[in-house]
Formats: sequence, structure tokens, C-alpha cells
Amino acid sequence: MSEQIFADRLKAAMQLKHFKQIDLVNAAEAAGIKLGKSHVSQYVSGKTVPRDATLSFLAKILECDKEWLKNGDGKTPGSVKSAVPARDENGRRTFTKSHKLDNVLYDVRGPVVDEANRMEAEGIEILKLSIGNPAPFGFRTPHEIIQDMSSQLTETEGYSHSKGLFSARKAIMQYCQLKHIPNLSVDDIYTGNGVSELIQLSLNALLDDGDEVLIPAPDYPLWTACVNLAGGKAVHYLCDEQSEWNPDIADIRRKVTDRTKAIVIINPNNPTGALYPVEILQEIVEIAREHELMILSDEIYDRLVMDGLKHVSIASLAPDLFCVTYSGLSKSHMIAGYRIGWMVLSGNKALGRDFIQGLNMLSNMRLCSNVPAQSIVQTALGGYQSVETYLVPGGRIYEQREFIYKALNDIPGISVVKPKAAFYIFPKMDAARFNIKGDEKFALDLLHDRHILITRGGGFNWPEPDHFRIVYLPRVEVLGEAMKKFADFMKTYRQ
Repeated sequence: MSEQIFADRLKAAMQLKHFKQIDLVNAAEAAGIKLGKSHVSQYVSGKTVPRDATLSFLAKILECDKEWLKNGDGKTPGSVKSAVPARDENGRRTFTKSHKLDNVLYDVRGPVVDEANRMEAEGIEILKLSIGNPAPFGFRTPHEIIQDMSSQLTETEGYSHSKGLFSARKAIMQYCQLKHIPNLSVDDIYTGNGVSELIQLSLNALLDDGDEVLIPAPDYPLWTACVNLAGGKAVHYLCDEQSEWNPDIADIRRKVTDRTKAIVIINPNNPTGALYPVEILQEIVEIAREHELMILSDEIYDRLVMDGLKHVSIASLAPDLFCVTYSGLSKSHMIAGYRIGWMVLSGNKALGRDFIQGLNMLSNMRLCSNVPAQSIVQTALGGYQSVETYLVPGGRIYEQREFIYKALNDIPGISVVKPKAAFYIFPKMDAARFNIKGDEKFALDLLHDRHILITRGGGFNWPEPDHFRIVYLPRVEVLGEAMKKFADFMKTYRQ
């Protein structure tokens, strides 16, 4: 056995048990085993390895598998994976990604996207129906917002308060009041570099190892990723396609355990475009009340609702619970690249005093969010909302939704629920008809054959390989050409 690699495993096992060299010496003395300081020092430094009897003692006292300690075989102790340095064939230390990323998935920009980028680099034109980025499809930022940011650039060169500019937070507070979110002040509002940053920040502040968070399936995958990165466990409750993709209340109840700390809702939903009715929201509130859960509500698409429907914020229904509501301007004002989002604490904040201290600590550590982007929040939330013209008959998003919904349902073997909000649609494939075994293979086959990039359903933590997401931001003419290619592809496609 290699002395140096044995030393790495020995040190990792000692670290896991919080043992120092002297602790091994003392334990050996108590067990009547001859093991001096110099022996342990040589083992730890990699100068020599112990004899079999001593090895057996070390494995016993360190509570690890003897064969693993001896040569790396057998059962690896739980946290030792990351403690033992990886080495190449020449014995040199190599640097691997953190094992905290083992359960992290983000296929919105994953392997299929990497392949699309490779193809583009070779000069192949790819139609990207995979990411909700309005600007490349001709959606422009309202001119007044650009003017306001330009006029304030010289005033936004320095840091702001860690939670954000007062003017921005005041405008957000007033917007939340219009949505009947209770018991909040300017101090309960945090701006961020998009909602994504704030999701990670809040979950890092909330979760201890093993804490469970209920997350919808399908979900926006950042939620699951951030729960896992924070040491928690993402537990997925199903949304019911037969019920317009509303959360399955019975499944939520089945998934609650003693370790459940919070429930996430994404409303309006990405990737399905569902808009939850108030009756469903009230049932979720009752579960949260019964089991003393925090509610985390992702509402980034709350101003992209169609068909005369109205979005209801779940926080408005739960004044006695601790709620965190997330929103921003990236989608509603077509400024995804500006990176401006916010989160709002409301309801019974006394339940989360310690959590709020954690939020403040992490918020202070990142100093502040993008100050020029904060400077346009007041303008964006006040007055005329140009996005509304996109959402009614004759408007781009509305008409593109109408087209894509009909075009997909006209393809044999494809069915889809009509979205009510946002600009995503989540079709279902007849897995038996197309012999679908893997949705990543399906996405790659479509990319290679027809140069169309979509996102597989598994990328949104959907458990079956029978769904995919399309972003319907391109104009109807472009979507029409894409659907012709897609329909032709599906005529003969079999895995």
C-alpha cells in the first residue's frame, strides 16, 4: 500500500472523528497497545504504514472499515469522500469539484446546451426555445427605464445599503401593499442580483443539514439545487397535469415529515405556465399552518398573466405565518440582463428572528446588489405597465401562446395543457408511441436532427422522461417554422 495515500485516508478518518495524534496514542495506551507518538507521526506524514494488528486497532478506534483504511477498498466513511485528496496516476494531488454538487442539476444550461454551443461554434444555426431571455427575441426594455438608469448612473457608482436603495424598497413595499401582503415595512425588503441570488441566500440562512423543503415537480431547478447546496433535502410534491398543473394537495400532505421546514410554491409556474387559484393557495396555507412551515413563494411572473385572470400572492392569505415572497423585473420589464429582483418578508416575522439575523449577515457579506438596476425600480413599478399590451388578444405573448398551444396539440402523440401565465409550455409525449426511454436523448436527437434546442422535463425534476419545455418568445412566424420541423421529426421518431 502507498504510504502517502494511506496517510491521506488516516488523516481524513481522524478529521471525521475530530482526533488529534495524541488522541490515538492515549486510546492505544488505554487499550494496552504499544503505539508511541513517533509511530503515529510517521503514519500521518506518510513515511511508513502500520502493521496489521495496529491497522486493526486504528480502524476500530476511528470507526472505519479496515480494508478502506488499508487500501481504499470496502466502505468509505460518509464524509471522507471530500476529505481524501484525489490523486492522478503519478500520485500528484488533483482538484475535483465539491461533492456538494453531486445532487445539483441545472439543465436549463446543461449538457444539451453545451452541445448546442459546440454546434454553433461550427457555424450551425440553432433555434433556441430553451431559456426565458426576452431580449434576443425582440422584446425591448421600455425607453423610460433606459432613460432613468442613464440619468442616474453617476449617482449609483457606490455601494448602497446592503438591502438596497430606500427608493427601490419603498416602491416594492407599495407594490406589495397593492397585492395585500400584510405586516411589512421597508426593512423587510431585500434587493438582489435577480431572484436567483436571493433564493440561494435565503436557503443558506435557513437550512441545517438534513432539513427538508417541499418543492413542486416540475420545478424551476434552481430551487432544488440551492436546497441541496445548503445541506438540505429537496422533497418533491407533484403538480397534477390533469388538474391544469395545480399542486396535488394530497401528495403535499403525504410528503410532510418531522424534518420539513418550508414549502416552496412557484406561482405563476415555470415550466408549466400554471396560475394557481385561490382555493389551492388556501389549502397550501392550511398545511403550512398545521405543520408550522415557512412559505417560500416564487412570483417572478406575477405580472405576466393572461385571459383576464388575476394573480393572488399566497402571503396575502397567511398573515399569521412567516412568508418570503420573491419577485423582480427581469421578465415583466424585459430586462433579464440588468439583474434586479427582491424578496419580501411578511406575516408573523417574530417566528423567524434568528433566521432574519442570518439573512442580514449574508446580505451584508455580499455588500449590496446592482445599484444602477435598483435605481429604476421606482419607475418600473409606477405608472403605465407596457407589458400588459403583450398579454391581451393581438399582443405578442398572447398570440404566440395561442399558436404554440394549437400547433403542439395538432401533432399526433403530443398533448399539452394551455398555460395561463409566463411564456413557457410543458408538452407531454406519448412515451409508448415514441418508445421514449430517456428525455436527454430526445433533446439531443432533436437538436442534432432539426437544430431546435428545448429543455428536457427531467431538467425540472419531473420524474418521468415524457415531458419537455418550450419557451414561446419567438415571433409566430419563427414558431411556425419550428413547429413544422418538429412535427416532421416526430412523425418517424422512435428511440
